[in-house]
Amino acid sequence: MKTETKCIHLEKSDDDCCCGGTKNHYGAVSFPIYQTATYSHPCPGQSTGFDYTRLQNPTREQLEKVVASLEGGIDAFALSSGMAAISLLMEIFGPGDHIIADSDLYGGTIRLFDNVSAKNGISFTRVDCASTDLESLVKPNTRAIYIETPTNPMMNITDIAKVAEIAKRHNLHLIVDNTFMSPYFQNPLTLGADIVVHSGTKYLAGHNDTLAGFIVTNNPSVQERLRFLIKTTGAGLAPFDCWLVLRGIKTLAVRMERAEANAKKIAQWLKSQKSVVRVIYPGLPEHPGYEIQKKQSRGFGAMLTFQTDTKERAISILGNVHLIQYAESLGGVETLLTYPTTQTHADVPEEIRLKNGITPATLRLSVGIENADDLIADLEQAFAKDF
Repeated sequence: MKTETKCIHLEKSDDDCCCGGTKNHYGAVSFPIYQTATYSHPCPGQSTGFDYTRLQNPTREQLEKVVASLEGGIDAFALSSGMAAISLLMEIFGPGDHIIADSDLYGGTIRLFDNVSAKNGISFTRVDCASTDLESLVKPNTRAIYIETPTNPMMNITDIAKVAEIAKRHNLHLIVDNTFMSPYFQNPLTLGADIVVHSGTKYLAGHNDTLAGFIVTNNPSVQERLRFLIKTTGAGLAPFDCWLVLRGIKTLAVRMERAEANAKKIAQWLKSQKSVVRVIYPGLPEHPGYEIQKKQSRGFGAMLTFQTDTKERAISILGNVHLIQYAESLGGVETLLTYPTTQTHADVPEEIRLKNGITPATLRLSVGIENADDLIADLEQAFAKDF
């Protein structure tokens, strides 16, 4: 099935009848919420297939099957947030292991690596993975390469297939945070990655009403290890939140198409503003990663970053938008304007922020599905305010 259909219909499973119905769930079109902590069994030695919701739950299992299908993986793991997903993933590594990581990552990921993973004996080499010879950084104890593409918030594009070749030559795991693109536009596993992570809070859920995180893999040994870890650490996504994400995924395709169309229009408008120094959007032909993005993705997404001429103007815009909301996060139906310096990347040391290009005049825009002309009108009046 095509991606749009997979968002709504799971591939045929053992529960399906030959007539197209289902044996279970009473024919419910919306997959039920199994709001239960535990499960009874017919008698000793027999099981319904479920024991305790920390281990697994039918609603979570359905969601995991859908996300695995969208990403082309053999399994997916639904967790309580994007950071819970990355935290769990880091448990497959141990003291003495080394990871090559992109320098421009979500601030929460950097905080985790610096304050938790490093404490646990894992070391990192952070570089611009889009432009660095990664092979020269591989050490005997290197276990993985961790990238975002596009990066957050500077929208750098890394050639996933090229990095996957390097990872395979050295028996490393290639981990790709695919949050910005979503499975609708980009599938890193098909390009050679081993593990994909998502903040499901963002495009997958799509409505800014729940937190969720995902790990998807096509590696059986990673799958086995993560199944053990998710039941042991206990951060699996709750049934109701699983249902909210399942509901959100049904409209993923139409949301991504509309939001991307809006982002392209807004990017062009921003380019025409004298007070905007730079617009960073992979869908602009002048973006250095434009051709790579065209090769490895089916679209350019709805995230863009722009630099204003002064810090004061950036602060003024944040305080004067009305339809657009000044808030953290991304990927919902609402358009959100974020100030990385004090929000998403506040815990990243200033010298690293500045080196990556995140200045006090940097703004990140997550474009939603409102009318694009209304969004531009709101930006126009905010830009016109005195400060």
